[in-house]
Amino acid sequence: MAIGDNFNDMDMLTYAGLGVAMGNAPDEVKKIADEVTLSNDQDGLKYILQKHFPF
Repeated sequence: MAIGDNFNDMDMLTYAGLGVAMGNAPDEVKKIADEVTLSNDQDGLKYILQKHFPF
């Protein structure tokens, strides 16, 4: 799993087994991601980690 929010993260998101774009990422980044989570302001990182790794 790789999580990113900007153009410099696009290669990483494409290469990862599961590429997740933050909700505040540009549309181009969201389009290449496997999944889009909530924005930074909405605790998107916490949300996606709990979704895939419940604890």
